Amino acid sequence: MTLDIDLWLWSLDQPGQLPLLSDDEKARAARFVRDRDRARYVAGRARLRKVLAGYAGIPPEALLFSYGAQDKPSLPGGPVFNLSHSDGWAALVVAPHPSDRELQLGVDIEAERPVEDGVAARFFSAREYASLSTLPAKNRMAGFFRCWTRKEAVIKAAGTGLSTPLDSFDVTLSPGDDARIERTSGDLEPAATWSLVHLDLAPRFVGAVAAVTHGRKIRLRVKQGRLPLR
Repeated sequence: MTLDIDLWLWSLDQPGQLPLLSDDEKARAARFVRDRDRARYVAGRARLRKVLAGYAGIPPEALLFSYGAQDKPSLPGGPVFNLSHSDGWAALVVAPHPSDRELQLGVDIEAERPVEDGVAARFFSAREYASLSTLPAKNRMAGFFRCWTRKEAVIKAAGTGLSTPLDSFDVTLSPGDDARIERTSGDLEPAATWSLVHLDLAPRFVGAVAAVTHGRKIRLRVKQGRLPLR
């Protein structure tokens, strides 16, 4: 069995539509100091609303988001979705089927950039850090971001934020390994119930999709944009 997940990709440097945003979103946009950051926020939220409105069958400006304890947005009645953005791009995943309205779903994308080794030592599990340390020096940055995006996607899917320590579960990160969760602890669902998909977005730009699928394999359907991005 498969789980269909729609993937939407778009540039945040395209003009947004401020009138589509709610009053609280407009207020947040107004708080950005840099014009580019404000414009990208508006472009992301406006497009998010237009895409989700197509699934919900209502006007974009009529969508009312609910926010969980960790500020994860959701739509009462579905569909389940999650949004990530990095380096001027947005990635949105949507579970379109009504039976998946309680699905735990997350996405994270990251452009590679220099990161001190201490970040991995502090936040990765012992097993992950050991795997990262075995990689040749030239491959460690890519390995770090494979691990980081997979872990962030899991945390976002669970909706637990920083209340779930990043070292409380293991993900794969080596180039030849399939994306998967190998161990969980605490409040996370058992490792066998999760599915991970690696996103190879562009050179030095990666991501991951995570969901609790109970054995179903994720089938990503690109609805907007194409891979690689650039």
